[in-house]
Order: sequence, then structure tokens, then C-alpha cells
Amino acid sequence: MIKKYSIKELLNKGKFFINKKVLVEGWIRSFRYSIFITLNDGSTIRNLQIILSKEFRKKITKEITIGTSIQVIGIIKESIGAKQCIELHSLEINIYGSVPSSILQKTILQPKKHSFEKLRKQAHLRFRTNIFSCIMRIRHHMAFCIHKYFHENGFFYLHTPIITTSNCEGSGKMFQITTIDLKNNPIDYKKDFFKCKTYLSVSGQLEAETAALGLGKVYTFGPVFRAENSNTSRHLSEFWMIEPEIAFYHLEENMNLAEDFLKFIIRYILDKNMEDLSFLNEHLKKWKKKEKESLLKKLELVLKFPFQRISYTEAVKILIQEEKKQKIKFFNPVVWGMDLQSEHEQYLVDKYFKIPVIVFDYPSCIKAFYMRINNDGKTVRAMDILFPEIGEVIGGSQREERYEILLQRIKDTNTDKNKLWWYLDTRRFGSVPHSGFGLGFDRLVQFITGMNNIRDVIPFPRTPNNAEF
Repeated sequence: MIKKYSIKELLNKGKFFINKKVLVEGWIRSFRYSIFITLNDGSTIRNLQIILSKEFRKKITKEITIGTSIQVIGIIKESIGAKQCIELHSLEINIYGSVPSSILQKTILQPKKHSFEKLRKQAHLRFRTNIFSCIMRIRHHMAFCIHKYFHENGFFYLHTPIITTSNCEGSGKMFQITTIDLKNNPIDYKKDFFKCKTYLSVSGQLEAETAALGLGKVYTFGPVFRAENSNTSRHLSEFWMIEPEIAFYHLEENMNLAEDFLKFIIRYILDKNMEDLSFLNEHLKKWKKKEKESLLKKLELVLKFPFQRISYTEAVKILIQEEKKQKIKFFNPVVWGMDLQSEHEQYLVDKYFKIPVIVFDYPSCIKAFYMRINNDGKTVRAMDILFPEIGEVIGGSQREERYEILLQRIKDTNTDKNKLWWYLDTRRFGSVPHSGFGLGFDRLVQFITGMNNIRDVIPFPRTPNNAEF
């Protein structure tokens, strides 16, 4: 029986396969002079050149178009071409599925440049493009190394519920779910499936906290949903979050973990996906003509220096001083107590420090109820990690472990304590200092791949007015 190999296996071992009979399968990327087929199976950005034997040239030429899926049995030979080290001389070809030329002309499978917007409109086909296949391979390796990092550091993977009755953040819109006929007015939730009002979760953090207070170290990695009408290049309605929670961790330890975690991911991708990164690096130079630094240099910069750490108060002082000194006018005036906007975050990272920044100790009035109050009574033990171009990539905090203070914070923020009785209860049974953070997975993929729009780094984006495929 002839052994089947992926194109990646064949190209990686190269000359080892010379004069061996192999079987490969894939999709045709190009067909030249009725002799040369360029084949790709998705395992690598590189293609394998197939040389059609004379008996096939007239026999199947009419059936072969770009996008056609085929099986090829042949002999590996050393290539005389400069672009590849080996090529496959066909002995047998089987066609699985062809693509009529009339249909091909209307698709993104044509070998020409397409806008990212057009690629999104044919999201079911864009996996076959060079750019999107690169992004998906990088996305896979990122997900894999995230599990690897936590496993090697003693964390337990926790599956938290997607359906919830409470809003973790205490603000923002959520997607409501129901089995009731919405024509009924008013709605009687006692007759609903769960006999109460339920939503799609925006976070698994609160549930993860309860697990950390028994298991020590846990993390979640799954989809979350936000119904906010944020139609920007950095927001999705359905996206993926990583949320570690650690017992006996204070804020500084939390910041150390977050920085180490981010650097581990980037280091891993530079090691495992250099082929895809190099392709993106070259093409981004064409797409982003204003780019001063290459994608690879930006990633290496994250690894080169420790992240800059400043308090929120220090950040506000710097921004106010820079406004006067550099005669900058921010669209949103900088005042203590405001939530830093994207323009402020970008200035701190891209212009002032020129490296990733961790801002900590935010005003309590702009942060969630579960964050630990500092001794000054005005700020909380929160931290955000800001990256070049994309801004906030991680948001976290030391959690409020003191029952009475947490209860007061819930009241002050008008959060329904009755829905969070179980969360409050954890502060009555051996409560300990604990911390955690949330990492927007898709936003980190966006940073690592250098893409302008977050919709181009997730297979099927869900955004306001768009839920196709």
C-alpha cells in the first residue's frame, strides 16, 4: 500500500523522499502550460509542484481548474527549479471535485488580489487563501500553547457555563436567551426553560474564582458574548477568552504571570510558525505602506524588554504633561477618574514608552465591583496590559476577598446580590487573597498576525448586523 503524506511532511524532509513513491491529496492553486500543477493541502503555506506525465496532459487537462481537489500518486524527484527542492512526477491522478470555470470567476479562489472585505463575504472559502490559512495555523498553535503553558504551570482547565443569570462586569449589554414565544407580552419567565431570565455569558470569571478557592490554580478558555454595538476593527460580538484564577496571588504576582504568559505565547509562535509569520511579514509591507517596523520586529520587541509598569495616577500625569509639552490635543480630555481611551493607551505605548505597558491601581468608580479596594479607598487593585496598535490585551485584578467590603461594593454598584449569593458565600468559607485576568484571544491573534481588523483572525466573525455562515 502506498503511504499518504502531507505536503508539509514531504517538503520538510525534502531529499529523504527522492525516488520514493508517495500519495498526496490537495487543492490545485495553479495550472501552467498543461504540465505544472501547484498543489496545496493546508498543512503549510508552501506548495508542491506536480509534473503531469504525457498520458494525463490531454486526458484530464479540461477537467483541471483552480480549486479542483485531486489525489496524486507519483515519484518524488529533485527539482531543477529554484523555487522548490523537490517535485512529484505523476503516475496516477484521481479527481475528487472540479470547479467549473463559470463559477470560479465569481469566487476568491481566483489567483489575484482580493480585499479583506470580499474575503469575509466568502468566509466559507477563505480558508483556501494563503493569508487566511496562515492566520488559522497561527491561531491553532496559539490555542495549543496556551493549554501547554497552563498545564506545565500546574493549572486545571475549567469549563464554565455559557448560560448565566448575572452580568460579571455589572455593565454592558448581554444577549438574552429564551424559549418563550416573544409575541407574548408581558413575558412570564416562570414559564421559560430555566424559569428565570437568562443570558449568554460575558465571562466565566466568577465561576472560575469559586473553583480557584478549592483547586488553587484554574483557567477557562472558551467563547463569550457581548451585545454591545461596537462596530470597530477591535471588537466582536462573539469572541474567545482565556481567564486564569489563582488562589493566594496578589496583584504583583498576577502582573508577573500575565507578562510571562504573553511572552511564552509569542516565543512559541516565533518558534513554531516562522514560515507563516514570514509570509505575513512580507505581505504586510505591501498592505500597510505606512508601517515603520516589520511584524517580526514588533513581536521580538515584546520579548526584548520587561513591560513598563505605571500606576493609573502616573499615567494620567504623563498624559497631561505630554499634552502641554508636546502640544498634543487628545479628542478626550485627560482627567483623573476617567477611563483611559484608546488614544491615551496608544500614546503611552507607541509614543512615550515604545514598549508594552502595564497600568495598575485604577479608580474604583470605573472598575467592577469584585476588584480589591486599596487602602486609599479610591483605587482598586486592577491592572491592564497595553500592546502596540491594539491597546488593551489583558485586563485583570486582585479580587476582593473580604466579605463585608465586597457586599458593600455590590450595593454601591447596584448589582443584584441575590443573584450572586453563591459568589458572596465563598468569602465566608476560608476566603483568601486571589487574583486573575482575562485575555482576549482574538485580539492577541490580531496583534501576532499584524492584521488591521479582528474580523480577519476568526473563522466566522459575529459582529453587529452580521451573523452569516
